[in-house]
Amino acid sequence: TAPGPCSYTTLRDEAVKLFNSLQQLESERDPVPLMQGVLQTCLDLPPLVDEIYCQLVKQTTEPPAPGGQGDLHYWQLLTCMSCTFLPSPPVLRFLHFHLDRTEKRFPSSEMAKYACFIREALGKTKGRECVPSLEEILVLMQRQEMICTVHCPGAPACSVAISSHTTAEEVAQELVSRLGLSQSPNLFALYEQSRRREQPVGSATLLADVLTRFE
Repeated sequence: TAPGPCSYTTLRDEAVKLFNSLQQLESERDPVPLMQGVLQTCLDLPPLVDEIYCQLVKQTTEPPAPGGQGDLHYWQLLTCMSCTFLPSPPVLRFLHFHLDRTEKRFPSSEMAKYACFIREALGKTKGRECVPSLEEILVLMQRQEMICTVHCPGAPACSVAISSHTTAEEVAQELVSRLGLSQSPNLFALYEQSRRREQPVGSATLLADVLTRFE
């Protein structure tokens, strides 16, 4: 479990810890929990976002084994970062240069595919309330979408493919269309339900954040 904000030390110390985590990531057999821990630290300590982006660009530039497991772990974390945080404008320009350079140097490679995915994600990312869930990280590592199950009153449950950027309003509109309710004068919304409460999901809320809260 990632530590809460009160358990952090100085930014410098946390930056060193994150650097050590990145070094460990290269040989980690199951990198997902480690990736989520890095993302959580960046969410709790926003000044470290640029630092991690720069470290990941460095690690994926001239790697010892391009396209090897260690190299791809760095690209996968960079993918998760791109769906969660936007770097500052100078770092964003540096990152785009790195993505372009990778695609030109290694066309049709896994690295180039991640670079393309990351570029598209950066154009949609606006910031997250929660870091990606373990499930979301797994699908991002494969550059795929998640399947979200929505239970509809009086109708079977519907499975909807969502990305890290899909809003509750977009899913509600898709379900209204599927159920043939486009001409209905009623208003429709999504609700999240747990053992303790049931509440509407804001139209601009990212479904991926809701799923993380359930996790």
